[in-house]
Amino acid sequence: MSCSEVGGGNGDGGDRSGDVRRAGRGWIGRGQSGRGRAGGVIVQGIVSSRAAEGPLSEVPPDGLRKIWLWAVLIAVGGFLFGFDTGVISGALLFIRTDFGLNSFEQSSLVSVLVLGAMVGAMGAGRIADRIGRRKILGLEGAVFLIGTLIAVLSNGYVALLLARLVLGLAVGASSATVPIYLSEISPKEVRGRTLTLNQLMITIGILAAYLVNLAFSGAGNWRAMIGFGAAPALVIVVAALWVLPESAAWLLTRGRDGEARRLIASVTNGATADRLIERYKSRGTPDSGEGWRSLLAANVRPALVVGLALAAIQQFGGINTIIYYAPTIIERTGLSASNSIFYAIAIGVINLVMTIIAIRVIDRVGRRPLLLFSLAAMAVTMAVLGLSFVAGWTSGLSLVFMVLYIAGYAVGLGPVFWTLIGEVFPPRAHAAGSSASTAVNWASNFVVSLVFLPIAGLIGEGETFWVFAAISFAGLLFVARYVPETKGRDARGVDADLQSRFGRPASTPDGTG
Repeated sequence: MSCSEVGGGNGDGGDRSGDVRRAGRGWIGRGQSGRGRAGGVIVQGIVSSRAAEGPLSEVPPDGLRKIWLWAVLIAVGGFLFGFDTGVISGALLFIRTDFGLNSFEQSSLVSVLVLGAMVGAMGAGRIADRIGRRKILGLEGAVFLIGTLIAVLSNGYVALLLARLVLGLAVGASSATVPIYLSEISPKEVRGRTLTLNQLMITIGILAAYLVNLAFSGAGNWRAMIGFGAAPALVIVVAALWVLPESAAWLLTRGRDGEARRLIASVTNGATADRLIERYKSRGTPDSGEGWRSLLAANVRPALVVGLALAAIQQFGGINTIIYYAPTIIERTGLSASNSIFYAIAIGVINLVMTIIAIRVIDRVGRRPLLLFSLAAMAVTMAVLGLSFVAGWTSGLSLVFMVLYIAGYAVGLGPVFWTLIGEVFPPRAHAAGSSASTAVNWASNFVVSLVFLPIAGLIGEGETFWVFAAISFAGLLFVARYVPETKGRDARGVDADLQSRFGRPASTPDGTG
């Protein structure tokens, strides 16, 4: 599982925003001509377009504190994203015994959430534009609650499969809408940090799932493990009903200027609200783009190849086999279920820590160096992990290699992929290209999570990890040859590097050639 990232291509944190234009289903902030590119904001599941710029700015400290409260409550959606993708890892150890599941049925309980997420992500943008950001968040919280209730009360495989599908709808919808909502309620001065909050909440949600699994593993109570997710889901529903405001940007697109003015004035003042709304409206112009047709242009294909290839490599490198199945894998080294869950927490901790490090260094080190280091580390550690299973090494060594693999992934390929697909496509193909890349990422996630246990049972766990190592090594060669550096470059600079790597002449920044 991979998570949302904020990547600034301008070399100063990625928070510089320019004109605001309507594109596809969201609002995007375009970089000023000749001054670099605005940061890309993408989460696993669907692209939420570039950092969606709302009208807020010039917010005093008191107003910022209120905005941060809103941001934390909105980002609970990211927490649930992480929690519901991670909790199955420990619960599955006990579900398989209670329901007598075979390896395919176990895999399907994991992968059906991804399938639901694909559907939820694709439909959430349209609904969010129709009913508003606050209402869609509340609806997502309600769906999280319904899915959790079905899971806790399920009396067999089919009912639990349905519950995971419903939870997947909420996971996908939140992946599409939480970053947009955060972007639109945040002034540009703190937008990067509020969007980072979403990424952190996803990784915190995964870690929390491991901790909850450990707390209830002694009793083997998988229903309580899953049921814990009802608490943050209820927080979202309550916040959407009584605490959170609607996005001012959405209100303005619906002609509800009075409501937008009251919202902005609540964190600034009346005069500032009038000025910001006037400036925002004067800069907002429709931009319908070319949609999916833009990807057919010959000079867009190199970016499309990079986006789709990295999307597949990120998943087929094996990351979600570790996130979803960590306790199951560790248990097969000889540890008990409770101990395997305990050691899986180390994976959650390192995932969180290395994600924080990546967020802090991505705009200093650059994208390519992090990718190259990450894929090299993933290939080596996954190969040695496979060897530890084949050679029958101690469970402690296997755990070390899993933790090192997670560290290598989380500091590079995990976050950098989501940043790159927000930067590598030319402006006219950005929405379509990013959407295509995220669709391939979800589809690859689904395939890997579905087939991992059956293939591991057929050829062996160690041999399966070697396959992942080979894919990571192939990814390393691909990145070294074809992936451009985007840090500190505008669209023209990125395109020139990209086209040269594919042996083509540079096109114009909009990808028209």
